[in-house]
Amino acid sequence: MSSTPPPQALPSDARTGAGERGADGGALGWLHDLGPGGRRAFAGAFGGYALDSYDYFTLPLSMVALAAYFGLDSGQTGLFTTVTLVVSAIGGAAAGVFADRVGRVRALMITVITYAVFTVACGFAPDYETLLVFRALQGLGFGGEWAVGAILVAEYASARNRGRTLGAIQSSWAVGWALAALVYTLVFTYVGDDWAWRVMFWTGALPALLVVWLRRRVHDAPGATAVRERNARRGSFAAIFRPGTADAPGLLRTTVFAGLLSTGVQGGYYTLATWVPTYLKTERGLSVVGTGGYLTFLISGAFLGYLTGGYLTDRLGRRRNIWLFALLSALCILAYANIPSGANTLLLVLGFPLGFCMSAIFSGFGSFLSELYPTEVRGTGQGFTYNTGRAVGAVFPTLVGFLADSWGVGGALVFGAIGYGIAALALFGLPETRGRELA
Repeated sequence: MSSTPPPQALPSDARTGAGERGADGGALGWLHDLGPGGRRAFAGAFGGYALDSYDYFTLPLSMVALAAYFGLDSGQTGLFTTVTLVVSAIGGAAAGVFADRVGRVRALMITVITYAVFTVACGFAPDYETLLVFRALQGLGFGGEWAVGAILVAEYASARNRGRTLGAIQSSWAVGWALAALVYTLVFTYVGDDWAWRVMFWTGALPALLVVWLRRRVHDAPGATAVRERNARRGSFAAIFRPGTADAPGLLRTTVFAGLLSTGVQGGYYTLATWVPTYLKTERGLSVVGTGGYLTFLISGAFLGYLTGGYLTDRLGRRRNIWLFALLSALCILAYANIPSGANTLLLVLGFPLGFCMSAIFSGFGSFLSELYPTEVRGTGQGFTYNTGRAVGAVFPTLVGFLADSWGVGGALVFGAIGYGIAALALFGLPETRGRELA
C-alpha cells in the first residue's frame, strides 16, 4: 500500500490553462494540453536540461586529454565524475527546497547560472586539484536543474499525458549530449589536445543566454503556486522523512525506496556515460572521429528511447516501464562489454539499443517522482531522492575507474548492470501512480 496520500485534483484550466485537449489531440496532443504558459515552461525546462547535459558531457568527452595533460590514472579521472555527482546531491536537495519555498522558475534560473559559471571556470584550471574543486561546484547547479524543471512542467501537465510530456523533457538530455559530441569532434580535430579540453569547458557559457529568456517568459503553474503558498510547511526535509501512523500516512517509506530506485538507475547510467568514450578510444582503438561516429548511434538510440519510454510510461504505468528497461539495459551492458575485439561493426550496431534502453528507463522518472509527493514538498522530495541517487550511484563509475587497470574498462562495466538490478528491486516498495492529479 502507498504511504503517500493522493494529491487533490485541480481544474484543468488552473493546471494547464488549456483544458483537456490532449485527450484527442493526436501525437502532439500532450503539447497542446499544456496551454501557452505550460509550453513556455516546457521550452525553458527543455533548454535548461539540454544545456545541463552539454555541460556535463564536456568532462567525459575530454577525459583522455585531461588524463594525458595532468598525468592522471584511471582512479583519478573517475574521481571527477564521483565528485560531480556527490556534490550534485547537495545542490539538488537545496534546489528542491528552494523551489518549494520561492518558486520553480527562480530556482531553475539559479541552477542554470551555477552550472554555467563553474563549467567555464574548469577551462581555466591550472592543475588537477583546482579542476576537481571547480567540477564539484559545477555539480551544485547540475544537481538541481532536472528536478526543478521537471516539477515545473509536471504541474502544468495533465495526468493523462504527464509521462510523455516529461519523457520529452528527458529527451533534451540526448540533444545536449549530441551537441557536446559534435563540438568535441570539431574542437579536438582542429585544436591541439592541450588546449582542446579548455575550449570545451569554455563553451559551457552557452546556458547563461537561457536565463535571460526564462526571466522574461516563464512562470510557475498558477494553481500549484496557490496550493504551495497556502501551506506553511512547504520545503521541509522533516516532512519527507516523517514515518506514517495509523491516522496519518507519512513519506518515509516513499523517500527511502525512491532514493534506492534513483541510485540503481543512475549508477547504471553514469557508469556508461562516463566510461564508454574512454572504452571506445583506449580498448577499441577508435580515433576522435570514429568515437564520434559510434556515439552518434548511442545518442540516437537515447533520444528515441526517451520519447518511447515517455509514451510507454503512460500506457504501461510507471513501475512496469522501469522494470522492463532495467532488464533490457542490464542485458545490453553485458553484451556491449563482451563483444570480441575486431568486431567493431557489431559494437556500432549494439550502441543503438544500448542508448535506447538506458534512456527509456528515465522517461517515467519526472512523472513518477512528482506524483509520489504532495505539492508543498514536491521539490524537496524529488530533489532529494533523485540527487541522493546520483551521489550514491556515483560510486559505480569510481569502481570502474579503479578496476579498469586490472579488469579493463569493458570488464568493469558490469557494475552498471548491477545498478539496474538494484533499481528493479526498489520498485517493490513504491506504489503505481499513473493517473494521479497534482494539486
